This record gives sequence, structure tokens and C-alpha cells, in this order.
Amino acid sequence: MSAISAVSAQAETAPAFTPQQRQEIVDIMRQALKSDPSILSDAILALRQGAQAKAETDALKYVRQNHAAIQNAPAYAVRGNPNGDVTVVEFLDPRCGYCRSLVPVIDKLVASDPKLRLVEKIIPVLSDKSVLDSQAILAAAMQGGYDKMKRALMQDTTPPTIERIKQLASANGLNAEKLEADLHSSAVSAQINENLAQARGIGLDGTPTFIFGTASIAPGAMTMADMQNHIRDARKG
Repeated sequence: MSAISAVSAQAETAPAFTPQQRQEIVDIMRQALKSDPSILSDAILALRQGAQAKAETDALKYVRQNHAAIQNAPAYAVRGNPNGDVTVVEFLDPRCGYCRSLVPVIDKLVASDPKLRLVEKIIPVLSDKSVLDSQAILAAAMQGGYDKMKRALMQDTTPPTIERIKQLASANGLNAEKLEADLHSSAVSAQINENLAQARGIGLDGTPTFIFGTASIAPGAMTMADMQNHIRDARKG
């Protein structure tokens, strides 16, 4: 019998702990926790880190399996070089303060990197106001006004209403009546649902969230230098 087989046999025949032994083990653990409470906090931290690592691994697996769909977008939502050597996907909510603060940073990033392809995925995750803004932006895209409406709404501090949206549409040279009619169109709903499905696929839990090629996923507001580092890693493959 091999050493491994012998150990297995002993394990199979070893008697279970008696109730008294189990109680002694519990008492030892309780005393240890009283003497050093950090044992419990360390254990909780390890569990959280393990769960986070698994979530990140699962998210990247989803990205790599679905990268063609994730990096695909209507022409109006693609910025920079349409044939760029690396694609950065940004999931953003137009009502998100962090997303709004990053608008000039993203503009500068795209302008500074002639080989970069950036894809914007509008997702309403914060509130009903986010839904209305998202619908308005995608409805504006149906008359060539995606970027104008996106910027107008993301700079606006007034709570969105249909009347406010129509005012902004008119101010930016769009047909306000058509935009209102297109808000609840099947095309707008389909695009929002597609973006949300991909967001769920990566386990998105906040905006903005960036996907750099198939190399990394980074949530939250980032500096331009941080983005450039992620892009550099993505280009390495």
C-alpha cells in the first residue's frame, strides 16, 4: 500500500470527534478570538479578497470570450481611430458625477493617442433621471446629435425633464419633437438593454468602468496617466 493510500485509509477509519472534543475545539477558537480579535478580521479580509479576485477573473474571462461584441458599437459611439490598435470601452452613466468629471480627461486622452479607439457604452444605473438622460442621448443619435446631446446633458445641472431635454435639443440644433418621439423607440431600448447586458456580464457595480482591450478592467475615476498605463499594458497583449 502506498503512503497516500495508507493515509487515505486511516482517514476513512478515523473516528469522528466526540461531542466533548467538538466543544473543546469551539472553546479554543472562542478563546483565541478573545485574545486576538484580528484573527476574525483577517479571515474576513481574506474571504473578501478571494471573492474580489474571483470576480475580477470571471469578468476578464467574460471580456475575452465576448470581446468582439463588447468592443462593437454604433459609429456614433466610437471615438478616436476607428481602426486603432487597441480599444478602450467606457461604461458611463450621464448622471454620474465621476463620469462627468472625466469628460475633459477622455477628450485629452483621445486627442493624444492617434492609435486609440474608444467606445462609449451609455448605461442608466443611478436613477430614473439616468434613464431619461440615456434615452435622450440615444434618441439624439438617430438625428446625428449623439455627442451634442451627451455633452449638453452631462454639463447640465438642472434635473432632467422632457421639457428641459427639448430645450437642450433645440439649443443644439436638433429637432426637439422628433427627439421626444424617439425617446421610447425600440432602437433606443434595444441599445440600452444591450449595454446593460454587457455591464452585467462583467459584474459592473459602478460607473465609470473601463475595459482596456482584453487585458484589464478598471472601475472608478482615473487619471490620464493611469489610463495610459492600462493602454500600454493592453498593447503588449
